[in-house]
Amino acid sequence: MSTSTRGTGTSGTGTSGTGTHGTGTYAPAPGAAPLARMIAAQTAFETKLLLRNGEQLLLTVIIPSLLLVLFSTVDIIDTGADRAVDFLAPGVLALAVMSTAFTGQAIATGFERRYGVLKRLAVSPLPRWGLMTAKSLSVLVTEVLQIVLLTVIAFGLGWSPEGSPFAVLPLLVLGTAAFSGLGLLMAGTLRAEATLAAANLVFLLLLVGGGVIVPLDEFPDAARSVLGLLPISALSDGLREVLQHGAALPWGDLGILAVWAALGLGAAGAFFRWE
Repeated sequence: MSTSTRGTGTSGTGTSGTGTHGTGTYAPAPGAAPLARMIAAQTAFETKLLLRNGEQLLLTVIIPSLLLVLFSTVDIIDTGADRAVDFLAPGVLALAVMSTAFTGQAIATGFERRYGVLKRLAVSPLPRWGLMTAKSLSVLVTEVLQIVLLTVIAFGLGWSPEGSPFAVLPLLVLGTAAFSGLGLLMAGTLRAEATLAAANLVFLLLLVGGGVIVPLDEFPDAARSVLGLLPISALSDGLREVLQHGAALPWGDLGILAVWAALGLGAAGAFFRWE
């Protein structure tokens, strides 16, 4: 009796047999998801983390927006333009790129490395280069949101940009690549606390000395020649050449950004430590 019951359960027409449901209907499908799907899922996850972080929102949204509104409406600094917003808007767009691609990414990645998140992700089916691609894509998504918001605010303040938006695109792409490489280099070589302090300090220094709010003409000649080679200076100056003066493509600024992008990404690839 018991033998018959056992045989019916294992060889009959139940879920484990070849009966009504068919073989494998409820069987798992082991293996990694397609690479594109993994990168898209990780990108969405990274973007949500970035947008939910209060410190990141302060850096990426609140500070650039306040600077744009404050210095456009209060005559504090002589920008040399007919309207202050015409000078400030391109510089604040450059600041937004730096805040997300460099400062925010360096701090977030540095603490992910400290807490072992990167170590665990590195042994997941998502390859390491796929993880870095997802991080870069999340940065681009955040930058698009920043640029839309800041552009709307600038238009509300009376901004009238010149030039072609297609000339702006290579500047933003190279600027993002340059700051991303530098941010990952810092996050992958320094301790998390040191990255936090250094990234915020660099942000403040470049805000003051990178031509974002204060024109580089206000600095002595010797300092101006050095400051003009910084990526934030090249990005803000290039955006002004296009959006304020209607230039086609500022090749000099693009060249500076390309050099910084190659150096930063190359150094990050060579020296980044996952744990």
